[in-house]
Amino acid sequence: MAEEYLERLSALIEKAASGKIKNSLKCKHFFSGAAVYAKGRICMSLTPVGFAIKLPEESRNTLSKERGAKPLRYFPKGPIKKDYVVLPKAVLTDIKALRNWVKVSVEYVVSLPLPAKGSRK
Repeated sequence: MAEEYLERLSALIEKAASGKIKNSLKCKHFFSGAAVYAKGRICMSLTPVGFAIKLPEESRNTLSKERGAKPLRYFPKGPIKKDYVVLPKAVLTDIKALRNWVKVSVEYVVSLPLPAKGSRK
């Protein structure tokens, strides 16, 4: 089943990136789904809960208020994953909008400081 998510995510990112995003993106297996990495840092995932994207707070707020994005939570009573929102299908089918949010996510993720070696968040 994870292979299906990897294929779907790879195709979606191929459409959304279409050579417009300078940082190299890699899709890999991620638990029960797949994830996109920019310069080795996770920035998006596709799992049974949907397509989640890591964004700065202002962007998350905009997507939540204007497009109906929801906080990422892998389990009904599990913790909310900081910095992520799950995009609604309307955004996923709007390639121009999706391309913009992918670009914002990649720029945000690569701007963050690297975690200290040996430490986990």
